[in-house]
Amino acid sequence: MADLLRLLLRVGEKAANVARVCRQEAPLFQLLVQEKTGDDKNKKFVQDFKTLADVVIQEMIRHDVGAQFPEMVGFIHGEESNKFENGLGESVTVTVCGTEEETAMLLASVLDGDHTAASLLARAIHQDPATIDADTDGLKVPLSPSELGIWIDPIDATSQYIEGREEVLEEGRLFPSGLHCALVLIGVYLRSTGEPVMGVINQPFNYKDPAGGGWRGKHFWGVSCDGVNACSESRPKDGPGGRLSVVLSSSEKQVVKEALTSLCGPDKLVYASGAGYKILCVIQGLADVYILSEGSTFKWDSCAPHALLRALGGGVVDLAKCLQSSSGARDRQTELTYHQPYAECKGADRWANHGGLVAYRDCSQLQSVMGGLKGKL
Repeated sequence: MADLLRLLLRVGEKAANVARVCRQEAPLFQLLVQEKTGDDKNKKFVQDFKTLADVVIQEMIRHDVGAQFPEMVGFIHGEESNKFENGLGESVTVTVCGTEEETAMLLASVLDGDHTAASLLARAIHQDPATIDADTDGLKVPLSPSELGIWIDPIDATSQYIEGREEVLEEGRLFPSGLHCALVLIGVYLRSTGEPVMGVINQPFNYKDPAGGGWRGKHFWGVSCDGVNACSESRPKDGPGGRLSVVLSSSEKQVVKEALTSLCGPDKLVYASGAGYKILCVIQGLADVYILSEGSTFKWDSCAPHALLRALGGGVVDLAKCLQSSSGARDRQTELTYHQPYAECKGADRWANHGGLVAYRDCSQLQSVMGGLKGKL
């Protein structure tokens, strides 16, 4: 497990490098900007460039994990399809090849012969990142990779990534939108039960290097399995006190906002972009709870941060199941799992968190929120 965690931290940083390169290198940034302008979008592509950036990251993670742990091949899932159609109507399957040159040639066929952009992207894919510092040496969990599956969200909060607004983050403060909301999420779950057991989050745009001016990232990780709980973040020193703070989507239902205003007070409701970033805010203690009443998130959004919250004594539950439960709190029936699709749905909806969700750090805070929402939804 320590070897797997070290690998996921490394590929998470490689993914962050790809995300940064797409914004820093002019030929790639121009492709992103073309997506952003809507009517001026490059009509040659059936799928847009931001989707290609997502797919490239996803397939790079799949390739690197499969190379080191072949028993996991077939159980590494992502948000995106890796099939593209280029301007000539040719179908191209995006994969990471054995060499940088081969990968560049394949990407050029998707990018209609744009060899400059393809080469820049291929170089980032095949470049090894700087060493990632993480205290994982003593981590011993009795699990084999053959028991595990992976969910990848290559760039969560893609709209914030494309818009590219830069914010200077301050310690202990939640910023509702901006590049920092775009995260690379890699979650590991048990194939047998669907429990999330390991998560890696990489925030590619955490701060700008004062010397060079380039973006630098920050990574977070957690492991929770068989009584072993380890996390890069620490539990708050003080127990829960004062009024709850809740982070929401700005599009949350009015009835939920009103119920939480009565419970917490209007100044304790905050809004932010990206499901992954909102759960990260709970992990970091910038908010106590994240609530979403819609089924608009997916397994790849929640698996990685869920593992970190479990390591901190919290979790992520299905809101609808929790409200129906007699206890109104976490149990095996209400906690989100990651191994089984909804058979009655098609496409991506098979992996949606249909009942909404609540991410929390402390069980007493979960119960308070459930009490405030009971009978309102």
